[in-house]
Amino acid sequence: MYEMIDIVMQWLVAPIIVVVWVLFNKVTKNEKDIAVIQAQHESRSIHHDREMKEMKETIKAIFVKLDSIEQTLRNK
Repeated sequence: MYEMIDIVMQWLVAPIIVVVWVLFNKVTKNEKDIAVIQAQHESRSIHHDREMKEMKETIKAIFVKLDSIEQTLRNK
């Protein structure tokens, strides 16, 4: 009877435990990688939004300057 339990433990339970442990470690690593990628994406998105806002403000300033130059030329 004990030999049968020993065989079952050795050839069924132990390999299943090892497989579950390996899968758990892979899932944990993948979760960490996903969290890092999400943080990088969020950082890049914020940076991109700032750049776009700065570009819009710069373009508006350029058009205001051009409008003032045009107005000055029309008044002459």
